[in-house]
Amino acid sequence: MDPKDITKEYTNGEVTIVWQSGKCIHSGNCVRNNPDVFKPKEKPWITPENSTTEKIITTVEKCPSGALTYYKNK
Repeated sequence: MDPKDITKEYTNGEVTIVWQSGKCIHSGNCVRNNPDVFKPKEKPWITPENSTTEKIITTVEKCPSGALTYYKNK
């Protein structure tokens, strides 16, 4: 496994955030738009249970690199 190309998933039960490290350009949009969920100095750095599904989706859709995507859980 290449440590520069990791894919991780984080869920709040309603929506799952998918993060692909190899695509991340560290723009900081996620942190600025939803600091309750995206905390790069913590582990895990994504905690979706701290926000609403709607706000998570809005934040993820602002990711300029496509490193963050999401899917709704069934």
